[in-house]
Amino acid sequence: MTDRPNIILVITDQQRFDTIGALGAPWMYTPNLDRLDNEGMSFSNCYVTSPLCAPSRASLFTGLFPHAHGVYSNFQKWAPTWIPWLADAGYHCVNIGKMHTNPYDIPGGFHQRIVVENKDRPLFLDEHERAYYDDWDRALRARGIEKPTRYVRYKRDPEGYEKAMGAYVWEHDDDMHSDNFVGDTANWWLQERQSEAPLFLQIGFPGPHPPFDPTETALARYLDADIPVPNVSAEELARQPPAHAAYRNNMVQYNQDGVAWKHNPTTEELLRIRRHYAANVTMIDKKLGSIVQTLEQRGMLDNTVIIFTSDHGEALGDHGHIQKWTMYDVAVKVPLLVWAPGRIQNGTTDALVQLMDVAPTILDLVSIPIPKGWQARSFNPLLTDTNAPAIRDAVYAELTRGHIQTASEFICMRRDERYKLVWYLGEDNGEFYDLQEDPNELHNLWNSRGHADMRTAREALIQEEMIRNMVQAQSRPMEKPQPYMEIK
Repeated sequence: MTDRPNIILVITDQQRFDTIGALGAPWMYTPNLDRLDNEGMSFSNCYVTSPLCAPSRASLFTGLFPHAHGVYSNFQKWAPTWIPWLADAGYHCVNIGKMHTNPYDIPGGFHQRIVVENKDRPLFLDEHERAYYDDWDRALRARGIEKPTRYVRYKRDPEGYEKAMGAYVWEHDDDMHSDNFVGDTANWWLQERQSEAPLFLQIGFPGPHPPFDPTETALARYLDADIPVPNVSAEELARQPPAHAAYRNNMVQYNQDGVAWKHNPTTEELLRIRRHYAANVTMIDKKLGSIVQTLEQRGMLDNTVIIFTSDHGEALGDHGHIQKWTMYDVAVKVPLLVWAPGRIQNGTTDALVQLMDVAPTILDLVSIPIPKGWQARSFNPLLTDTNAPAIRDAVYAELTRGHIQTASEFICMRRDERYKLVWYLGEDNGEFYDLQEDPNELHNLWNSRGHADMRTAREALIQEEMIRNMVQAQSRPMEKPQPYMEIK
């Protein structure tokens, strides 16, 4: 084993933290993710910096919070910063699948990219200057398949579209499903690879982001699955800030990502959606297993670090919501597994980490200095010592007004070991949860007199943290860390 391991970074899109069988979800069939957990390190408290694709991914690939890198929507331009550093250090850097850069097809420091973006992304109806045929679009066209976007599905069967609520069975050849396409392409690429250089491979699966569209074979496993379904009460909805009601109304009105959402869906409707979603995750798990098998066949696995995670979560009806755009754990907490037998300890840690902390951890693993101006922190010590000190006492997430979250100018979450505060700029309403007593975040304590002092103190900590980060980023520019080539 050398000091320059191959690194495989697998990022799914919109995957909840409770979607891996070995991590307390017995209704899930995920044997390959279970293996990563059983043989590697799992993080039970990994939080994203934003419940939205591009801002979250921009943090991961720049090492900064959204208020420092400036990306708050999926339509703002951004590019990775640290991939070129790996390339300069001798790594062969490849991306296959989704990264959600803007523009979609920028090199981003990679030697090669095979780009696959959103499953439901219309090409010309609302993408404007970002209209782009990715590699999956071209493959569908070569096979004579019309991409099943929301517009195609609605035009074909308006009543069926409304009833589906975003859950469909993939109707074309299984190998043309976006997650199968990405997984098979990654496998093919690894089988054909000739380079002897250490590899950094980022694999981006478009699922389980909606539409929830598993193949018939994958869905069959879940047709009778007993998956927990929320019982959302009127009292819970009444305790939520007004921004949540506006968000739910927007989801009902706009059919975002092919999901024809409704107020007060039935238990059976929610169960149907969750079964489709679970099947999407199992499809990804199967392709992950094939990729691991190929690495082993090529003699690469013994010197490989695999990191598996997602860019944000998915509500699936919890709290009356669908998709993301809130600060509930179902939207901002994601799975994080690190697998590298012989390099790291096996176990689970409850330590608070941010998704963006993956970046300095990777740099640490290959001995590239971490920029002083970064707000991301390496959790490498936790990989070798489960008793190592925590790297954070709190995690943060941010969201601004957009086309779905329209009611609040700025929302910021701070979650420490026990309490979660969600602060709304310029508003009297907010959210405050005691996660020890209320892990499902059903009882908003914002107006509780007994918690007023704790809430106020944490509001001040949010402002202090943001100011400190902005000052730090300005005083310590993002120059390339030196030296690069001292990797043994």
